[in-house]
Amino acid sequence: MVVEGEMDSNVTQPESFWHILKEMDPVWTTTVLLVPCVVVMTAGFFYLYGMIINLLSKTSVHNKVVVITDALSGLGRECAGVFHKGGARLILCGKGWEKLEELADDLANASDPTVTFPPKLVLLDFGDMDSLPEAIAEILDCYGCLDIVIFNSSIKVKAPAQSLSLEVDKLLMDNNYFGPITLAKGVLPSMISRRSGHLLLVNSIQGRLTVPFRTTYAASKHAVQAFFDCLRPEVEEYGISVSTINHTFISSSASATAAPPKSIWSLLYTKKPLGVSPDEAATEIVKTLNNKRREVVIAPSLPKVAIYTRSFFPNIFFGVMAAGVKNATTSGKM
Repeated sequence: MVVEGEMDSNVTQPESFWHILKEMDPVWTTTVLLVPCVVVMTAGFFYLYGMIINLLSKTSVHNKVVVITDALSGLGRECAGVFHKGGARLILCGKGWEKLEELADDLANASDPTVTFPPKLVLLDFGDMDSLPEAIAEILDCYGCLDIVIFNSSIKVKAPAQSLSLEVDKLLMDNNYFGPITLAKGVLPSMISRRSGHLLLVNSIQGRLTVPFRTTYAASKHAVQAFFDCLRPEVEEYGISVSTINHTFISSSASATAAPPKSIWSLLYTKKPLGVSPDEAATEIVKTLNNKRREVVIAPSLPKVAIYTRSFFPNIFFGVMAAGVKNATTSGKM
């Protein structure tokens, strides 16, 4: 019994958490207490941020007449879904009538019909310039007015300049430049008469800088960027906002694992990992419409550095581009 008593007296009771904290260094004590608080506060911040963005997407487009060109693309569909749930009066434009109807059905099935409006559908093909006057008239007739036009259409070609025919050059210029500006000119009188409206151009970052083997594509993107930049001050007095969003690449798999680039030059235009997903781009569009920012660049640090390098250190930029061409030629890739 005595032995057992001695054994019991040697057993130490476990110390409480607060007792341990008292014996710890004050710095460590503060750290242990603050880290969970910071984690919780950060999670709460992002949760509230998401709720605010969702609220803004509804309030900024509620009852607004919104035109989306190329609504059948990944970004077009994403914007259609966000704006439809936000209560916008959508006018969805695209080249295929059956696919537009399928998109409209998908939107209707995924929303509450008591708080949303059935989308209007318009066939619109920027590659067919002769059909644009009729299409623009149909867009204006849908609701009699327009609040927001999102210019989302684009086609791209990657090839050496000497291999592109004049027909291909014209096709790219029609789709990427002449088509969008024709639509903009067609809807401006209505917006000017109402002294209200917002034109938003979704453009490639190659409207701000150029990379090899994209001569005509970059030329069309520079042209449409310049048009909307010039248009902005012209229509400001009428209460019309003009915004441009330049992205690196819209990809549904932007977050997918990609092979590491072989050179710094290749980072400037590879699709991965520098692409943005449609939902990321749609979120940026909603924020741009809400705060009416004039210019937005959706890109990682390196492409943004390339834009400034092109402006302030052009010889370095051109040298990197030339080195990239040599690297592509050596590796047998364009």
